Amino acid sequence: MFLVVDLDGTLLKSDMLHESFWNVFAQRASTPVKSVTQLLAGKAALKSYLASEAAIDIASLPYDDEVINYINEHRAKGGKVALVTATHQLLADQIANHLKIFDEVHGSDNDVNLKGAVKAQFLVDRFGQENFCYIGDAAADLPVWEVSSKVITVNATNAVRRKAEALGKPLEHLETMSQSWGSYFKALRPHQSLKNILIFVPMLAAHKLDLSSFLSSCLAIIAFSLIASSVYVVNDLLDLSSDRAHPRKRTRPFASGAVPMVHGIQIAIICLVIGFAIAAFLGSIFLFVIGTYYVTTLAYSLIFKRKIIIDICVLAGLYTMRILAGGAASGIDLSVWLLAFSVFFFLSLAAVKRQAELVDLIKRKEIKISGRDYETHDLPIIAMISVASGYISVLVMILYINSPTVTILYQAPKILWGVCCILLYWLTRTIMLTHRGRMHDDPVIFAATDRTSQICFFAMLGLMISGSFL
Repeated sequence: MFLVVDLDGTLLKSDMLHESFWNVFAQRASTPVKSVTQLLAGKAALKSYLASEAAIDIASLPYDDEVINYINEHRAKGGKVALVTATHQLLADQIANHLKIFDEVHGSDNDVNLKGAVKAQFLVDRFGQENFCYIGDAAADLPVWEVSSKVITVNATNAVRRKAEALGKPLEHLETMSQSWGSYFKALRPHQSLKNILIFVPMLAAHKLDLSSFLSSCLAIIAFSLIASSVYVVNDLLDLSSDRAHPRKRTRPFASGAVPMVHGIQIAIICLVIGFAIAAFLGSIFLFVIGTYYVTTLAYSLIFKRKIIIDICVLAGLYTMRILAGGAASGIDLSVWLLAFSVFFFLSLAAVKRQAELVDLIKRKEIKISGRDYETHDLPIIAMISVASGYISVLVMILYINSPTVTILYQAPKILWGVCCILLYWLTRTIMLTHRGRMHDDPVIFAATDRTSQICFFAMLGLMISGSFL
């Protein structure tokens, strides 16, 4: 007897329609519009378009090993196996050729979407009523289970299980994955919210330490964290291929299949709506800044991250936007000195981020960063940008110390020379650690968790306080 296997959510911890959409979207920003146009002609037409345009690494997809073992056990007993899926035939054939465990492969074509009742009728015509076992996962599989000899579910919801059990047929439930809220929380990249502490910088730099400014900055951080999480989710969906090619990033929730891709869209929309709702309370200027940040980040994910040098300039701008947002939220006018320092300092950190990726690439004996336009021989230039930009930011601070403006805020501005010395040391050490391959993927997160960096931060903070009151 044939064991008929579904693909999406069953053999695969993902959905090939979503996989192909985000794969094509990562290549062309016009994909959503084109997809809607194709959908008007039917779902089969949409799947055909996406399958023909996608360039998915079939080998790196998150397959369910327990389902594969189940299939192999069936084959070992002399049974035959068919892959029958609503995924387009082109992609179904590629997956079957990779796994080499199927005797037959049937998928959707340009006209027929092989799902639900359509799949049920196809299987009856192909194998006969109740002449096959079927393994699936969703409510759309219920019509197929009605005409099968045995019901096998994979990670089905309680509602689907109850309906499947009500069919009164031999039944087997497979639990190969445990749904964890931790995976959903991880998809928001909460650790990245540490960057949003930069929103406090204008308040601290202007010595405006009143309750109103503090509360406004806290609300701004919450709004920024939600908006940023929304973009991180979209970015992870766009970066599926490159993440799966990376030894650490391949464990991210969407790349590993721990969180369904369709849930990613829902999470992104919820975070976006709540984030902008909070931003609206902080005034039109803050709303404009955070809106610009959102659009720029999306543009980075879709276009700029694949443009050499432009990508690190945009990254530096995104860091600086957090400081602009802090000023807008608390009503503080930012000085030219702070903006100039921010631009060069964050350009250095953005270059460090790319430097770390290139060093890691050399360790893995690869040539080019997946999804980026950098190659390993670019490393000396990127390292030079890191050093030069970082040292220029220190120079800007030195010039600030010697400007008339500083005497308004500091009783003993000469103490700030100590800040410059520590900052010079920290930047040089950070770049050296990156060169040795000991840098986190994000230098800001590294700075927040590294003990030496923490000591440097508190030492600089102590010097700044001393300069203000001594």
